[in-house]
Amino acid sequence: VQLQASGGGLVQAGGSLRLSCACSESIFSINMGWYRQTPGKQRELVAAIGRGGNTNYADSVKGRFTISRDNAKNTIYLQMNSLKLEDTGVYYCRRGVGPSDYWGQGTQVTVSS
Repeated sequence: VQLQASGGGLVQAGGSLRLSCACSESIFSINMGWYRQTPGKQRELVAAIGRGGNTNYADSVKGRFTISRDNAKNTIYLQMNSLKLEDTGVYYCRRGVGPSDYWGQGTQVTVSS
């Protein structure tokens, strides 16, 4: 299983980015998520979407980020609006949970002032 994350880049504070994560295998009925990591910190959950479309967000991104999925394309998305400096980091997508999970290679998001 391979996951290809894309859409990262450099954006000014207050701007928007849309991340995509394409999976080489079906994501149907699979829990998916976006995580981010910054230097010196543990990787943290940003947003998750369940097999039924239910969503969960970190408190720091609620109201600004939206996770979605397109099972037909085996792809998940993360729409990020009103970006803040503290959103800077490497964003990873994850397929599944626990020992059967898979991770993408990460995409860098840098928010500048």
